[in-house]
Amino acid sequence: MTYIVTGAAGFIGSNIVKGLNARGISDILAVDDLQDGHKFVNLVGCDIAHYMDKHEFLEAVLQHRVPCKDIEAVIHQGACSDTMEHDGVFMMENNYQYTLDLFDWCQDKRIPFLYASSAAVYGKGEVFREERAHESPLNVYGYSKFLFDQVLRRRMAQGLRAQAAGFRYFNVYGLHEQHKGRMASVAFHHFHQYRERGYVQLFGGYDGYAAGAQSRDFVSVEDVVKVNLFFLDHPERSGIFNLGTGRSQSFNELAAATVNACRAQAGEAALTLDEMVKQELIRYIDFPDALKGKYQSFTQADISALRDAGYGEGFYTVEEGVARYVAALNE
Repeated sequence: MTYIVTGAAGFIGSNIVKGLNARGISDILAVDDLQDGHKFVNLVGCDIAHYMDKHEFLEAVLQHRVPCKDIEAVIHQGACSDTMEHDGVFMMENNYQYTLDLFDWCQDKRIPFLYASSAAVYGKGEVFREERAHESPLNVYGYSKFLFDQVLRRRMAQGLRAQAAGFRYFNVYGLHEQHKGRMASVAFHHFHQYRERGYVQLFGGYDGYAAGAQSRDFVSVEDVVKVNLFFLDHPERSGIFNLGTGRSQSFNELAAATVNACRAQAGEAALTLDEMVKQELIRYIDFPDALKGKYQSFTQADISALRDAGYGEGFYTVEEGVARYVAALNE
């Protein structure tokens, strides 16, 4: 049985391929756009059966001639995730229409379809629950994800022919994100800032929050993979699900976890946040004008729907997940 993973050379996609490999699965069609050839490194440690360019694959989907038999599932992670990309034509074609075309094909072929949505659909809201009343994206990226979620809701009401499950990723961090540049996780940037400069930078006060006190639901890519695999094991479960830890932790906590993880790797003692600030291991800069009014100062996934679907495993805290990430980066 073949598994198709789109965005397979990307951050989450390559980790899902590794997760399938860990189960002994290598009959995988990896789909991506390697115009950024640096991403190939994420697939070097993976076992796959075949690679297809995204455009070639989409053409094959539209013509119903995908070169695979007995497809077990499509795990769709391919998308532009740049929240500062303002080309709406590109974003809607790449994120919305691509997802819709794949979904229609999977429904026609009765193939389970798992896809990446985003917590960006909530915008500056304060309730992060999978309900239309709480969804108001701030940018065209969030809108592209939001719009397909609405399609899925309508189609679920009409009756699905196969599983379709979307995951609203919160702030994911972990291995294989080095190609993402400024869109890589804050944990990734903190690690490299500390290694190269000897300190970490955070935004100063904004939106009623003190310096570094803005907080997000930071989730390890390891947990993201586990949730995706859980739904592969339960093809009877469809819907839209938040994928975060259910807790919000501040950027100060994330920075402190990164610094202490780096110090632990160097055999140095842990420090408190106050000690780090006093020693200027954590420094604050003015909040950027370009982000004002477009920034989520607080996120925290309501994971009730995920729990109701039967997912019972715990999630790494920032301290646990970042320590694992830093150790892996140091390797």
